[in-house]
Amino acid sequence: MRPPYPPPPERSAELRRRFAEEARSERPDLSTLCLLVGAEADGGLDEAGLDAAQVELDRLAGLLPYRPGGPRAWAVALRELLGDRLGYHGTPADYRRLESSLLHEVLRRRRGLPILLSVVWMEVARRAGAPVYGVALPGHFVVGFGADEGRVLADPFDGGRVLTGADAELLVVGATGTRLEPSMLRPADPLDVVLRILNNVRAWAAARPERSDVALWAVELSLLLPSHPARLRYERAQLLVRRGDFLGGALELEAYAEVVGAVDASAAEGVRGEASAARAMLN
Repeated sequence: MRPPYPPPPERSAELRRRFAEEARSERPDLSTLCLLVGAEADGGLDEAGLDAAQVELDRLAGLLPYRPGGPRAWAVALRELLGDRLGYHGTPADYRRLESSLLHEVLRRRRGLPILLSVVWMEVARRAGAPVYGVALPGHFVVGFGADEGRVLADPFDGGRVLTGADAELLVVGATGTRLEPSMLRPADPLDVVLRILNNVRAWAAARPERSDVALWAVELSLLLPSHPARLRYERAQLLVRRGDFLGGALELEAYAEVVGAVDASAAEGVRGEASAARAMLN
């Protein structure tokens, strides 16, 4: 998918202001942040579209049975509604599509990456009062219901299939070659979920050099999060140079070199060399 058009600069600036404000709020709203990411990707997603997506999440929550029971009953109820009845799921082909990382498109297509389908599961379940949270297993995002011995995991990418302990172990072993550790089952923080989504967008764009525009906005949104890898500044600088903003890229490289210089003088010197090369392209 190529979004119909990016938002105009003034719209983008407003979206980013709202994104930063939400990310720094006391309780960041996951669906709001994900939809603002979508609006940055797709200039056709206006305020009415943002509202419609939230209304759809509310509508789906209203279709769930009232307090079906414990964690397993909640997991089964979500699977029966979203997976079996409405057909939300994922396929390997979804990894090749940008819209698989955009919440409004996942709601429209009922297809997406594991983490975006998990966002749908979490937001619908949360609205209905379920004890739900995201679980960032290495290489595969799932959702959890309940805690400790009563915890139940479900895989929205597989239509909400309720996972046994052996199933979860296989997912981790398949992705990393290592065993499932209890620390991997911790509830994922909403801002970590958003950063992981933006990482997926950056990975999609990295495989498509002609879409450096997508890589740039994904990096810039990541930098608006309260906590992010410092190296993203270096990535942004490289993207600016690649897109022809040699001065902007050089300034960013020089600023990054100052940060790196405190811990690695030789690496900082290399970055300064890249900045000089970028400035030379101005001539």
